[in-house]
Amino acid sequence: MTKNSKLKTKDLALLAILTALVAMLSYFGGFIKIGGLASVSLTLIPVVLGSAILGPVAGAFLGGVSGVVFFMTPDSAFWMGLSAAGTIITVMIKGIMAGFLAGCTYKLLEKFNRYVAVIVSAIVCPVVNTGLFLVGCLVFFMDTVNAGAVAEGMSAGGYLIVFFVGLNFVFELIANIVISPALYRVLKIVSPDQK
Repeated sequence: MTKNSKLKTKDLALLAILTALVAMLSYFGGFIKIGGLASVSLTLIPVVLGSAILGPVAGAFLGGVSGVVFFMTPDSAFWMGLSAAGTIITVMIKGIMAGFLAGCTYKLLEKFNRYVAVIVSAIVCPVVNTGLFLVGCLVFFMDTVNAGAVAEGMSAGGYLIVFFVGLNFVFELIANIVISPALYRVLKIVSPDQK
């Protein structure tokens, strides 16, 4: 076994472990609610780790896995009932792009400082994920957003933020900023020959 094949085997093993974590966190995260409105999600943490350690393509893959697993959760029924095509497009694009752009961000900043690169990637991932979710809502689900906003006596933008994003984004952002760099550091100690 050459040195390169050992690294590739380690990369594949890490990708498999992160894929399993993404799948598990994507599925079971939907059952944990904040105030009954938003699902708690830690899914983006292994996406950030994969994108930082294995690169943007691995981050995109992990984000895609998160999207695929979403369709097996109870939350997917609500969104699919509104627009199946809109849900599929929104969920898959937001996951893939969040992982890919987190990886690109890491690559861009790693020469400066790897830990800063992980922290910034941990910010980029949920921002892109939530931002593209909001774009998907505006494109595919505006009738539902407007109806909900009228029923609650608020603006469509306020309704999106309060009921569709809410505390979930804040939780994801804080969890990513705190946990991703810590786990990255552990993975670098365990496997220092990783990128």
